Amino acid sequence: MITLNYNNVDASVIGKDHGLNLEKEFSNYKNDIEKIIKDLNQRKDKPGQWLQWMNLGYNEETVWYVKEFAAMVKGRFDNVLVLGIGGSALGGIAVTEALLKPYWNLLTPEQRGGMPRIFFLDNIDPDQITGLLQVLDLKRTLVNVITKSGSTAETMSQYMIVKNLLEQQLGDDYRKNIVATTDQKTGILRQLADQEGYKTFVVPDDVGGRFSVFSAVGLLPFALVGIDIEEMMNGVKDMDLALKNTDIHNNIAAQNALIHYLMDTKKGKNLSVMMPYSSRLKYISDWYVQLWAESLGKEENNKGKKVNCGPTPIKALGATDQHSQIQLYNEGPNDKVINFIRVEEFDNTLEIPHIFEYTGIGYLGGKTINQLINAEADSTRVALSDYKRPTVTISLPKVNAYNVAQLLYMLEVQTAIAGELYNINTFNQPGVEQAKNYTYALMGRAGYEESAKALKEKMEKQK
Repeated sequence: MITLNYNNVDASVIGKDHGLNLEKEFSNYKNDIEKIIKDLNQRKDKPGQWLQWMNLGYNEETVWYVKEFAAMVKGRFDNVLVLGIGGSALGGIAVTEALLKPYWNLLTPEQRGGMPRIFFLDNIDPDQITGLLQVLDLKRTLVNVITKSGSTAETMSQYMIVKNLLEQQLGDDYRKNIVATTDQKTGILRQLADQEGYKTFVVPDDVGGRFSVFSAVGLLPFALVGIDIEEMMNGVKDMDLALKNTDIHNNIAAQNALIHYLMDTKKGKNLSVMMPYSSRLKYISDWYVQLWAESLGKEENNKGKKVNCGPTPIKALGATDQHSQIQLYNEGPNDKVINFIRVEEFDNTLEIPHIFEYTGIGYLGGKTINQLINAEADSTRVALSDYKRPTVTISLPKVNAYNVAQLLYMLEVQTAIAGELYNINTFNQPGVEQAKNYTYALMGRAGYEESAKALKEKMEKQK
């Protein structure tokens, strides 16, 4: 199981001005945390609560259908191209970067075990899209278009471009190269998929995009490139069981949620840095940024009171960002909680050779890069405590399907608990919807004519 070390948040380590008396706070919030955990688990099966993501680890039917499809198409495609944005892509990128061999798309088919390369188009930059489509053989590419509503402008514009090219190159057979992940019954993509005859998978009801990584949204791309999705589900189920524990002393998601909440509301530390010491886990930080920002950044609380709450998430990478951000973290404003992710055992051991022993770098000879990166993590954590900066450390025994799934699920539950502490709706994103509606208006979508007129007047004033 993954573990959480929160010692460097305690006042006994970083002082009472910046630290918390954790024993006292855990005691103070013991009943609140117990109630929150019980409430979340009681509400998760109720429609409209947006907590169905807590059940995804137990959805054996989806795992079976995904594995069946992956087996059926194995060997037919050289590439998988995922079209999606936000929660439809970030989890997929995070997990594939963590669990596939480094530089997966540069390996030979033999080195990939016959599995396809995988690409994510998670933006609408015309140069990026054009460049990728120029180097991919679309005839040998399986395109997975992901959007629950089917109206996401970014994803659907990508789909329209790719579908047009596939039809030009393959004629009616182009349908075999598209698989859609969307709503079970409604939406534009569901309608088109049914009309066109695409293979489809379902984005479940009451599962928001940023909580969808363990649905077909994530599982399908993972299975297509050979990731062990059953082992991921084992990790989710084991972590879910652990996080049902209502005692805050034995629940790492509750501990980290409360630490962040109190650091924000009592100590003015409203920035949350996610800093894995593993390049394979780099994109976990990107996924965490969306999870934390969209879930907790809210203008109003559940009582309608204007609160403008939410810690700001920041992504960093150890040891890379020791040379770009740590100076600020140590000597700049003391307004952050730094989350380290530490890997205990890497897949490879890389020894530093015994050369240049007569110079100032000779001491490195005979050590390993493994020792060095974890020494960097440990020394940075201690140095931050010297400057009275709070840190927590999440430790993974290894980077594998089981542990990565545990990590992601723990962070999801942590976010849900934090939302309850802030007394806000963790699962909506009205601030995102406003910009979407403005985009529809500018692009001429029917029904948005009045909005377009008002928006253009505002834009003229802002020139």
